[in-house]
Amino acid sequence: MQPTDAYIQPRLLSWRSSGGKLCTKMDQTFLAIVFGPCDKCSKEKPLRPVSVKSEQRSYCSLCVEMVRPAQTRQCSSARRKPLTKRDLVDMARPGPEFSSKVMVKSSAALPMATEGLHENETLASLKSEAESLKGKLEEERAKLHDVELHQVAERVEALGQFVMKTRRTLKGHGNKVLCMDWCKDKRRIVSSSQDGKVIVWDSFTTNKEHAVTMPCTWVMACAYAPSGCAIACGFPLSVTAIITLFSGLDNKCSVYPLTFEKNENMAAKKKSVAMHTNYLSACSFTNSDMQVNAFPTRCSPSPNWSCTQILTASGDGTCALWDVESGQLLQSFHGHGADVLCLDLAPSETGNTFVSGGCDKKAMVWDMRSGQCVQSFETHDSDINSVRYYPSGDAFASGSDDATCRLYDLRADREVAIYSKESIIFGASSVDFSLSGRLLFAGYNDYTINVWDVLKGSRVSILFGHENRVSTLRVSPDGTAFCSGSWDHTLRVSAGRTERFFLQLLNERGSGGRVVRGKLL
Repeated sequence: MQPTDAYIQPRLLSWRSSGGKLCTKMDQTFLAIVFGPCDKCSKEKPLRPVSVKSEQRSYCSLCVEMVRPAQTRQCSSARRKPLTKRDLVDMARPGPEFSSKVMVKSSAALPMATEGLHENETLASLKSEAESLKGKLEEERAKLHDVELHQVAERVEALGQFVMKTRRTLKGHGNKVLCMDWCKDKRRIVSSSQDGKVIVWDSFTTNKEHAVTMPCTWVMACAYAPSGCAIACGFPLSVTAIITLFSGLDNKCSVYPLTFEKNENMAAKKKSVAMHTNYLSACSFTNSDMQVNAFPTRCSPSPNWSCTQILTASGDGTCALWDVESGQLLQSFHGHGADVLCLDLAPSETGNTFVSGGCDKKAMVWDMRSGQCVQSFETHDSDINSVRYYPSGDAFASGSDDATCRLYDLRADREVAIYSKESIIFGASSVDFSLSGRLLFAGYNDYTINVWDVLKGSRVSILFGHENRVSTLRVSPDGTAFCSGSWDHTLRVSAGRTERFFLQLLNERGSGGRVVRGKLL
């Protein structure tokens, strides 16, 4: 059967200056990603051409990994770029200001490029000066770039291959899963989907503890507060206060105190916190409420919002810090030249920095107190879809549509490692570290999850199972498992331990059931 071109994406060029006026230009060339039945397993998956015994064939990622490397070689001409999040939003966003293929921004909402220019200065001269300064900065960084991470780690013992398996599958969403987050109790998971549903799961029993229908179907981000799960012991057992954050294409960030009261009017207790001029792509509670016990035994049905602040990232190219109680904007962060797609807060309890990534191929580190960018890294060749701090806070990793993951050392102020293989041609959509920081988990658009040895730079495991692209991935707070969400409408909880260990862990934390002979009763 002849493969079909499933994804067609236009290249949206950046805003350009012409005659002192800001204008847009659309490149009319298109890129196609081949999608169809694999010549080996006959499954409908993204394909890439390979040469097997001098014959051109179209194999999926799993079949390419199974074929001996000597029999296959990557066709460089087959490198294709998948749809980015910006393209998906542009094609899905309704409204009079949006067309079916490209977002058309009103001129009133755009900052003029010529504002603030001094006499005899032009935009071209400023760009030339900026490029010159960038070149000098790279030269200074290169002087300190005397060794690679894998060279330092040569004497470190290799991890070797190990097996990761799916232990739980969470089914209940009716459309693509876009985001998920773990609760600090290491058990509950909140997920958001394109079906407009936000579901709170018990990751051990796979039960749905709560489901909320949002006014917007594209709920692109969700997050638990550090004090997110509080079971009321002094109140009826049917009451659970879970502070959860949702945001999406309605440009709004809302905080809900979720309860299990049957007649509870959730909309009445909703707080609309953040308002951007474009879609919200990511959100995270700050550590401002870390003084609250992470595992409280008592809570009120009316949560106290006073100690909570929220960071948001948006398609308007900015990040913002908000106060939940008042909804007041505390700090805004300007510096990205395109949509901001992801952010992550420094892991320290007193951390005052966070990192963001976006469509301008930049990863930027911000000081939350001053609102200034303190470090910037621009080594990716495409959009940055995910950023995640190293557990110590001294480094961070990024995943991009250029099919690579990269590690940046904040102390050395440079990139120290690249995680990629020639056989990987699809973008990385989400990344996260193991609890020790030795492993880097990365979800890709070819339905796979790759596990990398951070020190050696080698791939130590690959996990199959999802039937569509992996959109989100997070490691549990205790490091015993990780959860991945996909466009196949499911979430999968995976672990390297045995099923017996997983069930014993479930029994120890209390599940309402008993484990007998490795089975949950």
